[in-house]
Amino acid sequence: MPGVIYLVLASLLGYQAAVRLIPGNNVEDTASVFWVRVSAGFGIGILSLTWPVYILAYILHVTAGSQNPLRTADLVVMCTAALILLFCAVTGKQKGKAVRPGSIPRTFFKELAFYAVIFAFVSLTMTFVFFEKDKVLYSGFTVFGDYAPHTAMMRSFSLENNYPTQYPHFGGEDVKYHFMFQFLTGNLEYLGMRLDIAYNLVSSLSLTCFLIVLTRIAYRITGSFVSGILCCVLFFFRSGTAFFRFAAEHLTAGDLIETLKTNTQFIGYTPKENWGLWNYNVYLNQRHFAFGLLIAAVVIWIFLDRLGEGAAHEEKGLLWLRGRLFSADAWQSVSPVRSLIAGILLGSCAFFNGATVIGALLILCGMAVFSDGKLDYLILALSAVSVSMLQTGFFITGESFKPAFFWGFICEDKSLTGVLGYIVSISGFSILGLALAAVFMKRAEKTFLFGCLFPVCFAFLASLTPDITVNHKYIMMSQAFLTVFWAGTICRLAGKRGKKSFIPRTLTAVLMTVCLTLTGIYDFVVILKDNDKDHRVAVRMDSTLTAWLSEHLSSEDLVLTPEYSLNEVTMSGLMMYLGWPYYAWSAGYDTYSRADLAKAIYSCSDQGVLRDLVARSGVTHILYEQDMKLEETECREDVIAMTYPLIYTSDDGRIRVYEAR
Repeated sequence: MPGVIYLVLASLLGYQAAVRLIPGNNVEDTASVFWVRVSAGFGIGILSLTWPVYILAYILHVTAGSQNPLRTADLVVMCTAALILLFCAVTGKQKGKAVRPGSIPRTFFKELAFYAVIFAFVSLTMTFVFFEKDKVLYSGFTVFGDYAPHTAMMRSFSLENNYPTQYPHFGGEDVKYHFMFQFLTGNLEYLGMRLDIAYNLVSSLSLTCFLIVLTRIAYRITGSFVSGILCCVLFFFRSGTAFFRFAAEHLTAGDLIETLKTNTQFIGYTPKENWGLWNYNVYLNQRHFAFGLLIAAVVIWIFLDRLGEGAAHEEKGLLWLRGRLFSADAWQSVSPVRSLIAGILLGSCAFFNGATVIGALLILCGMAVFSDGKLDYLILALSAVSVSMLQTGFFITGESFKPAFFWGFICEDKSLTGVLGYIVSISGFSILGLALAAVFMKRAEKTFLFGCLFPVCFAFLASLTPDITVNHKYIMMSQAFLTVFWAGTICRLAGKRGKKSFIPRTLTAVLMTVCLTLTGIYDFVVILKDNDKDHRVAVRMDSTLTAWLSEHLSSEDLVLTPEYSLNEVTMSGLMMYLGWPYYAWSAGYDTYSRADLAKAIYSCSDQGVLRDLVARSGVTHILYEQDMKLEETECREDVIAMTYPLIYTSDDGRIRVYEAR
């Protein structure tokens, strides 16, 4: 299958680059280097193949007028990748030693089994909430809202030619939302892979590879692979106070058991916590987030060497701090070329997931404060920002974001005590508790911890988009890396020697683990309940409506529709004048003006006025649904029918399309 070949070529090519980018000479654990290289290889390879395919398809369609640009683009890029791999094999210039049977670490197969379990768990949960059966695509209740713009974007590439790229739920303008992960999935569908399989496969590989790197970071810092296992447990099941308060309330009311059995909604006592804003559901609906985390983790791994160099000095206190800020070692460049490449790699992820690029730069900025080799950090930051801005300037007209000071995120009480209380509510003691645990950490660990807290601070101090809620990704990113420290703390607590204290230490470690995961465990139960067979949105994949729209309309057309979320219309990949407004509004589009104009068109009672409104909107087609209303406004089809020709009626007569050119 061409889609599988694409992923294999990407991974093999990426591994060749990872061998050269990720050093092994300064890391004692060769197994970690191997696993990080394999994981990084997937991410680097996806970036290395997907961007050239997009750029070539763009050129072929926009400048050469090709109506099937992906076919040529995929063929050229995949053949080029195969030739590069053949050249590497023939010349034998791969760096790094091959793993011989006799040199395989004793723990290798245990680690392989653990990562296989992680991949299986991730794949099963990804498929549970999004799958196709008997030509029907099912999306669970907790995820279908996010899938609406994502699947529309995928289909705009697999069924249409969305070049120059537009946002399907706000067609006719630039694209302000990172879309390259959706382009990747759409291209895999174009190559013959079923949409749900393509989306679930690349999502599962992305999240698994990120978790592999995260566990190796934990091993590198704590020296215990068990801490890596705990990292994954803490990652999947978040910390928080919601369940404890929920249980106390219903225990008092005497209906706890019944409520636990029947409840299918996320619990929470802070704004929008019942959206599933802080739990594993985020990774199920924002699939591209995991891919961005993978690239961020790989870059952070490369710069962990700087922590060792900074912490290796014997100076203490102010003398050490002065050395980290003003000495020659603090500012010298250790590996400028590697830093430049790492920056380009991170910047290339901007339109896969922009939040993770910003989050990674924040973490690295925090690390740089107390690390040596600050010039390397600067090289990385400048190259990453330059590559990101290059993409932003090409895809976005005008301002890409509007940075502003915004204190308090979405917490209701924006006093300092209110904000601290909010952090405790959403994360338990996983964030603020580390301030106490830091006392027992080594200098390198403290430096890494300092960097990991930067995205949290940013989330409570700044806003880049109209929807401040999206800042939750920065907090989620911090929490993902903070699992390293809690896993290490628990392992150290349970692993201390001494027979007399074994039982209390073990009980304390177990209690700490339960406190850090219980809310997340219950959230996961809700995910299973609210995405079962009775809680799914279904869309027919063999719909004649979808087929007609994709065949007769193109990305150059702009269609006025009801405010659709996820249905047979959006799955055609067409450009809607205004789909579900929240998606476009949160991405930075002016949805209010279009909503007013859409209501005016649908409710217009005069043909002349209707023509003027349609001309002003740029709409080329009007889709009317039987008995429709638009934001409680009565719609009139009679005037539309008198003014424009009817060109399509759905099989059930429910949908009609008028050509409004």
